[in-house]
Amino acid sequence: MKKFWAMMLSLVMALSLLAGCGDSGSGSTGSSQDSGNASDGAKVVKIGVFEPQTGDNGAGGKQEILGMQYANTVQPTVEIGGETYEVKLEIVDNRTTAENGPSAAAELMNRDVSIVLGSYGSGVSIAGGKVFEEAGVPAIGVTCTNPQVTSDYDCYFRICFLDPFQGTVLANYAYNELGVTTAYTLAMLGSDYDQGLVHYFKEAFEALGGTVVSEDFPEGSANFVSYINNAKSAGAGVIFAPVSTNYAQLIIEAAAAQGFEGSLLGSDTWDNNMVLESTQGKAINLDITTFYQEGGNADFDSGIKEWINANADAKTNNGGNDMISAVTAMGYDAYFTALEAIKAAGSTDPAAVKAALPSVSYEGVSGLIEFDDIGDAKRDAAYIKTANTETGAWDFVKVQGVN
Repeated sequence: MKKFWAMMLSLVMALSLLAGCGDSGSGSTGSSQDSGNASDGAKVVKIGVFEPQTGDNGAGGKQEILGMQYANTVQPTVEIGGETYEVKLEIVDNRTTAENGPSAAAELMNRDVSIVLGSYGSGVSIAGGKVFEEAGVPAIGVTCTNPQVTSDYDCYFRICFLDPFQGTVLANYAYNELGVTTAYTLAMLGSDYDQGLVHYFKEAFEALGGTVVSEDFPEGSANFVSYINNAKSAGAGVIFAPVSTNYAQLIIEAAAAQGFEGSLLGSDTWDNNMVLESTQGKAINLDITTFYQEGGNADFDSGIKEWINANADAKTNNGGNDMISAVTAMGYDAYFTALEAIKAAGSTDPAAVKAALPSVSYEGVSGLIEFDDIGDAKRDAAYIKTANTETGAWDFVKVQGVN
């Protein structure tokens, strides 16, 4: 009997050893020096996608991812050092919040990516930045506009304009174009994005001679009627609320219900199909700043619309229609900017890709992408568009600078 059990124990140990050998070949497909090989033998380079798919910014994150996914279908391979590599997107959900950022970033690092794209949302980008920095992996911020994203972390670059610029553009537009002298700002407590933009807007608006009344609301708020009434009592001609998509919809509902006759001003987070749909049929004025306006690049527009309409999941993630969000265009440009860096590096090694990024120059659908000494994009203009409450579409207003 002892011999029998000894034989069984030996057999179990042997099987465990074989299983362990098998696992070592089916997990990560390579080290950070070589992103590995696909099952068909093709070489693979991995691009990490660090975006929210749930939480307050889930809708925006999904639309940003769509641009990267479409770009991957347009160019699924890249030449590195004379060899063709398949480009694989490794997507993780950072769930919007800074608390979840580090764990989601660490998951990407475990997948041996050569570069990271994202995130929609500055707070979670900043939270993930420390993980990327420690791992030595470069990241390209797509629409995270807070200056700290790049100033705090050497690994981070970005292709969008910054909050100091966007806040100043909106202040100039409100004061000079809309003729408003009193503005009301509304931001969520604890949000780096909200608070940063309000600060820069207030600073610029007051420098022009205007008056700003500011309030904050706690996370999870569902009723904004009192805030709208406070704005009306202050005699505000605009309400500037650089908030996430779900709060934007609630503010629109409250402003319409309370008969606010001024203009709502939204930042890039308001450039969302669901925000636009919430304005339909309402006596509301909404102007936003953003990175791209549909119609800016005919080839891109027609191509991604065809792709969205042929893909049920893509259409769902785009809010159920084929309207092009600016963050989707930016996701597309971020993917190709990453490919330019990888090609220039001639390697999948993250350190080499990071070293190549400062010299990248790419003409994207959103404009020329080049980086300054900090790693920020050299952007000097923003698109301003207004919600057409009758047609349910965005109408282009102008391209606005800070002067």
